[in-house]
Amino acid sequence: MLIVSEIIERLKDVLSTDGKNGKVFDKDVATALGLSQVNFATMKNRSKIPFSNILDFCAIKKISINWLLYNQNPSSLLDSTDKYWIRYYPSVNVSAGGGAYESEDAFEKLEVPEYFTKMLGGEKNLKNIEAINVVGDSMEPTLCSDNIIFLDSTKKDFAKEGIYAFTTIHGLFVKRIQRRLDGKLDIISDNKEYPMQVVQKNEIQILGKVIGSFGMVY
Repeated sequence: MLIVSEIIERLKDVLSTDGKNGKVFDKDVATALGLSQVNFATMKNRSKIPFSNILDFCAIKKISINWLLYNQNPSSLLDSTDKYWIRYYPSVNVSAGGGAYESEDAFEKLEVPEYFTKMLGGEKNLKNIEAINVVGDSMEPTLCSDNIIFLDSTKKDFAKEGIYAFTTIHGLFVKRIQRRLDGKLDIISDNKEYPMQVVQKNEIQILGKVIGSFGMVY
């Protein structure tokens, strides 16, 4: 994967072909990504790029995210673009904190490199994978705000400990779940500043198990 400065330069190259006169600056990249200049500067200094913004940018510009992040030739990815993709819901935010939820039926096709499909259960399992955004800090350092997580909708049996996305009457969450001997569930945040909660099994609805994520770019 390219380093952050190289990714930013590629974004500038894309913007420079849009008929813009003169040099493309960081502020132009920030605007294109839907970020404030302050947030963009902070992101750049911390070597962190929000993948959801990058994915939206690539979708609008109709460019390959593999080219942008991995320097792969887009012409060599024409076949994989049709074969390897999953459903990404850019407007759905799963909370690792306060329970934010935005219902959105529309999805975008998120291109997945062939070598990435193995982590997601193989090519045949891609139809069961959905990608959504994380907000909040309760699952840090495992998951951070602005991460994109990949859910396997076939894995809803929490007999074994794992990280799951689930809904309650309070919204959509992503937490670690452990089943107790009495049948109740421990809802655990990896950030120890958040207390563990105990719920009845019928109080939550599992959407799927988290089997991967896009995080920071270093």
